[in-house]
Amino acid sequence: MDAFFASVEQRDHPELRGKPVLVGGDGPRGVVAAASYEAREYGCHSAMPSSIAKRLCPHAIFVKGSHSTYSQVSKQVFEILERFSPVIQPISVDEAFLDVTGSTHLFGSPTQIAIEIRRLVKEELNLTCSVGIAPNKFLAKLASDMNKPDGYTVITHDTINEILDPLPVEVLIGVGPAAKSKLDRLGVRTVAQLKALPVNTLRARLGDFGEKLHRLSCGIDDRPVRIDRGAKSISHEHTFETDLDSIDELHALLVRQSQDVASRLRKHGRYAKTVSIKVRFGDFETITRSMTLELQTNETKIIHESARSLFDHWATHFRPVRLLGVALSQLTKSPAEAGLFDAHSNEKNRAVDRATDTIINKFGKGTLTRASSIRAPKEHGMHGPGSDPSDRPT
Repeated sequence: MDAFFASVEQRDHPELRGKPVLVGGDGPRGVVAAASYEAREYGCHSAMPSSIAKRLCPHAIFVKGSHSTYSQVSKQVFEILERFSPVIQPISVDEAFLDVTGSTHLFGSPTQIAIEIRRLVKEELNLTCSVGIAPNKFLAKLASDMNKPDGYTVITHDTINEILDPLPVEVLIGVGPAAKSKLDRLGVRTVAQLKALPVNTLRARLGDFGEKLHRLSCGIDDRPVRIDRGAKSISHEHTFETDLDSIDELHALLVRQSQDVASRLRKHGRYAKTVSIKVRFGDFETITRSMTLELQTNETKIIHESARSLFDHWATHFRPVRLLGVALSQLTKSPAEAGLFDAHSNEKNRAVDRATDTIINKFGKGTLTRASSIRAPKEHGMHGPGSDPSDRPT
């Protein structure tokens, strides 16, 4: 994400837009957590003491920030990423690696996926992000920083040397002041100069780290994208371009959202104990309602029935809706033991889910949906890749 905390503040507070914003404490011991791009023009950056930032940019506006807000927006960003691949490794609240190797047959090339992710983040969250597309994690991270803000950079196997060679050695993972000092004594300033050194020389000066640096200088990084198995919740939210006043359309959307979160739950091999809905009105007042199930589940039917029950209980005091969402929490790796009757009565539901997952995984999201979801509206930014309300079940 681009200047994440500061960008969220500027999005939510129009009076801050176009101005140098610093998120953090402005006291004598304060530290900048994030700097807007307007503040960066003056040399301000994250982790800088606030006293120095004030000297560099005396007219900067300090904001304490809201970590609960940033956490919520982060969940929304990751929900967008999960539409394209379950293989996600979070690095922080605003950054992640996404392996799309198995997704290209559904969503197009890695570049097309990157462009679509940026579009969805902008349309649904009114924020910008920058994406790096490359064969491995090191190069992807490097590429993501090369065209900020609101851009993307592609590094292919054919362009690795062209891009890496002229860069300073500090771009290589792990090159801090100590390693840089040793490389300086070897006359190494650029990646190309490091790559030209014999591996034995680097190993003699830097040990095993020297060999690792040589591999990085050649653009080699074998680290896999490690899936975060510790997810505590799965959610899906949609924001409407205009407030929606049709209960029937909201019911239909609940079906689609329940399908989506249930499918992702099964893809992660998880079961949920709690189902929640989130409703935001035109004046931005937001309510959430939750239901704890007797048994953990990953069945679409049970999740939808629970979400629908929560919604209908609230809808006795209905008013137009700006945002609607479904969330699953209290996730576990295995379901609680069900009774014999429950096990048999739910087998049909599980069979439908298995067939649905198989078809969607093969042909893409939106190729199959439940009839009750057909009335789902074309609200602003709601569509994930391959999802169109004009789709009909096949």
